Amino acid sequence: MIQFSNAKINIGLNIIARRPDGYHDLETVFYPIKINDVLEVIEADKLSFESSGLEIPGRLEDNLCIRGYHLLKKDHDVPPVKIHLHKNIPIGAGLGGGSSNAAFFIKLMNANFELGLSADQMEDYARQLGADCAFFIRNRPVFAFEKGDEFEDIKLDLSAYKIVLVMPDEHVSTAEAYRGVKPAPVRESLYDQIKTPLTAWRGQIKNDFEGHIFRDHPVIRGVKAELYEHGAIYASMSGSGASVFGIFENTPNLGGLEEFNQVFYNV
Repeated sequence: MIQFSNAKINIGLNIIARRPDGYHDLETVFYPIKINDVLEVIEADKLSFESSGLEIPGRLEDNLCIRGYHLLKKDHDVPPVKIHLHKNIPIGAGLGGGSSNAAFFIKLMNANFELGLSADQMEDYARQLGADCAFFIRNRPVFAFEKGDEFEDIKLDLSAYKIVLVMPDEHVSTAEAYRGVKPAPVRESLYDQIKTPLTAWRGQIKNDFEGHIFRDHPVIRGVKAELYEHGAIYASMSGSGASVFGIFENTPNLGGLEEFNQVFYNV
């Protein structure tokens, strides 16, 4: 069986406090977008993983799909499977590609082998793999809080707009992103800000990672500035970067950006 695991963007990201467990309390809005990987899972004689498309860094045993398999195997009599992942979602982009793969893998295993897991139960497995993995189980716009793994549904529909995503040739590690941020309580919650008209977002919805990342990676800062120059109503880095998205009334012609960046239109 094949699934098309999609990416997400963060609309706003407030880092509120450091937690005793080493994570951070935060608030953000996760919004699914139409950039997809292709994930296939079939029963096999032994557990295996192969990939195509973009190169996936790291050790095989650390891959979130492999870790997800072992989590399910502890509680369910599932057979070995062959996993093939065609990678299209940019890696290290703040788009949640690896987390999406893991969540869709859990959903595929549940369907393929009739495990009978509810959405809540699948979210519980996904939370063990990463802070944003659980979002992709239900895969709809949410206000996320605590570690980013607790959710409240929100009414947010951007289908009337054109979302353009730009992936500069830059890399920002999660460790670098958090090392430079200073947690602080918010005066007004993003939960309330996201309900305001889109035209008001530019002046009030922020991503706390942008300050120091833009300082250290001026190319990323320049992408956001150019999206605004081309008429974006709202533009922001997604998550801890390095991707930047812009929301437009109509599909823009980004001209020079395409010469040195990967650009996805109408996602």
